[in-house]
Amino acid sequence: MSDAIIVTGTDTDIGKTIFAAGLTQALAATYWKPVQAGLSGKTDSQVVSRLSGQPVLAETYRLNLAASPHLAAEAEGITLDQNRLKLPDVTGPLIIEGAGGVMVPLNRDTLFLDVFAGWKAPVILCARTKLGTINHTLLSLQALQNAGCPVIGVAFIGAAEPAVEQTICDFGKARHLGRLPIIDPLTPASLKATFSNAFDLGAIL
Repeated sequence: MSDAIIVTGTDTDIGKTIFAAGLTQALAATYWKPVQAGLSGKTDSQVVSRLSGQPVLAETYRLNLAASPHLAAEAEGITLDQNRLKLPDVTGPLIIEGAGGVMVPLNRDTLFLDVFAGWKAPVILCARTKLGTINHTLLSLQALQNAGCPVIGVAFIGAAEPAVEQTICDFGKARHLGRLPIIDPLTPASLKATFSNAFDLGAIL
């Protein structure tokens, strides 16, 4: 079995794919997005492939509608099967990116949280630093911890908010792994340099 790390978030569209790309690049890892919901633009796998230059596994499910996976699947007349989401066996580290937030439904009976708990792999929670993040992040941490998921820590994304970030880590009893600022322009080189300055891989591993 590979050394897997799950990257999830407090919400959708908060930058966790960019974080996952940076981590994949930094660890010379393989990337896997089990469920892609939304195919109209660049997929997360395509973004990570371009930014990291590392191997990217094919998604188990590719769904047209940009929506919660269970709704996107139902729009195509299918039900997503948790049993098909087995951890792939790869050489070296494996970075797995979830869909949306921790509590996003896979189907009408299963949350992504249940999938994470079944994998028993360590989790990094990505959280934006904008207003509202304390509530969202603490609830997500509580859900992960109650489900028995080993949490590596919180990776913040956005402008620095030291008091907010520390409040989350104190109440959530979670490690502050670092903060990824908004990168512009976003290129493989700029991501590599920024990620290296923002995160200590020793703390993550």
